[in-house]
Amino acid sequence: MWLGTSWKMSMTLASARAWVAEVTDRPLPPGVDAFVLPPHTALAAVAGAVPSGHGLRVGAQDAHWDDGPEWTGEVSVAQVADAGAGIVEVGHSERRIGLGEDDGVVAAKLRAVLDGGLTPLLCVGESAGRRREGRALEHLTDQLASALRGLDGEEVRRVVLAYEPVWSIGAGGTPATPDDVAPVVAHLRRTGSALTDADPLAVLYGGGVDTANADVLLDTGVDGLFVGRAAWSAAGFRRLLGVVADRVARDGGRSALPGLGAVR
Repeated sequence: MWLGTSWKMSMTLASARAWVAEVTDRPLPPGVDAFVLPPHTALAAVAGAVPSGHGLRVGAQDAHWDDGPEWTGEVSVAQVADAGAGIVEVGHSERRIGLGEDDGVVAAKLRAVLDGGLTPLLCVGESAGRRREGRALEHLTDQLASALRGLDGEEVRRVVLAYEPVWSIGAGGTPATPDDVAPVVAHLRRTGSALTDADPLAVLYGGGVDTANADVLLDTGVDGLFVGRAAWSAAGFRRLLGVVADRVARDGGRSALPGLGAVR
């Protein structure tokens, strides 16, 4: 099973290195794979601070679809790879809503990440309004179909989904229940397979996850958890590692995510 965190717009170089030092001072639990997505300013520092052979993977929170050199202020897939990223987050709702990234932009970024040899972590999620209207699954299907359109089965197997309902993420979000999450996870797997004739997609859940609800959220058929603030302290991340490790020891977790063997 998997545990990952995005630091969003937090951490200085010093605090990032301290987090890595504390998390990596012991091996990852058996059967647990972990990743961290620092801000671009700390990406190289974090990648360089992970001890050789430890297994903590490092990724980027975003990358541009073009390879430059235009696009002032942006960072390319090649640049984040050069800084040590093996995973790139694509389509987070804060970028879709706050920065106007539509489905076309998300698809272009996902395509660029695949072409760059990295693993896209594709975020999908519905708003509270769409859920109240009964249109959550329709919205998620549209997001997924747009992002995966034109990919072949081998490429789709390299994509990892993060289901993050917009109404649940962030400091003011409403924690989701297993009954909220499980039907969506099953729908996303079926939809991805139907769109591509590929194996069922690997799906992580993110949104209001902490040590109090992590175990029950692992009952929803997910392949792991993608955590925000509860994992921003090294102690919090290690507590969550313990929850995931206990689940793996108890029932073996779910199958490993496909296409991540080469991710750093």
